[in-house]
Amino acid sequence: MCSDVDGMHDQPHGTQEEDGAAPSRRVFLTAMTMAGGVAMAALPSVPAMAAPPADGPDASMTPDAALAEIMAGNARFVAGKPTAHLQDLSIIKARAAEGQWPVVGVLSCADSRVPVEMVFDEYIGRLFVTRIAGNITTPEIVASLEYGVAVLGLKALVVMGHSNCGAVKAAIDNPEVPGQISALFPAILPALYLARSKDAAIVTRTNALVQAATLVNASPVIEEKVKAGRLKVVAAVYDVATGKVDMLPVPADMLMRG
Repeated sequence: MCSDVDGMHDQPHGTQEEDGAAPSRRVFLTAMTMAGGVAMAALPSVPAMAAPPADGPDASMTPDAALAEIMAGNARFVAGKPTAHLQDLSIIKARAAEGQWPVVGVLSCADSRVPVEMVFDEYIGRLFVTRIAGNITTPEIVASLEYGVAVLGLKALVVMGHSNCGAVKAAIDNPEVPGQISALFPAILPALYLARSKDAAIVTRTNALVQAATLVNASPVIEEKVKAGRLKVVAAVYDVATGKVDMLPVPADMLMRG
């Protein structure tokens, strides 16, 4: 891999907890720069888009209520008492055929152990899900979630990492890999730098925060909704052993234009 990447792997290792604070904006920017341009440049202002339909079934739902809904669903999942599968399938199909009104967008890892709708005990059409190994933010991911926010009226975005993530472990170990697998590593390296640790659990948590911050920093569409209080962007980590999701607020210092 390139020298910039190798240099990041050589950074000293301690933990954010040991340093006693979340990374400062300067440290965050340094990490993104060292990753060789992983932090996507702020996009220019975009033309105004039509607002999401005001008569949607959840038009008045607040971001906090949307997050509370999925966390209640996760609690049911952990307790082994899911209810989404009890929904009448014919009614769900009919509703989905008419359109979609999701309330939360989720950027998740592609790992087969992270079935997002099941984890949050949500039925068809309730979540707007994008998936990619390492739950990293790419231009295509940003574009997809911008559509969800600007057109579908999402109330919240959740960037969810998970325990025992192979992409995170590979970014830490920096192995020789076939094909284009290594293209995933640079986007995870800022988390490795900020975590000051090679502990996969710490890097996973930090990576979720970095990718959530990058969503806001890279998108005027998302940033505008966040500033207006109409959208919340949070990070999360899913424990594949217990099924529990822990939400992580994004530190203000990680938002470049905050």
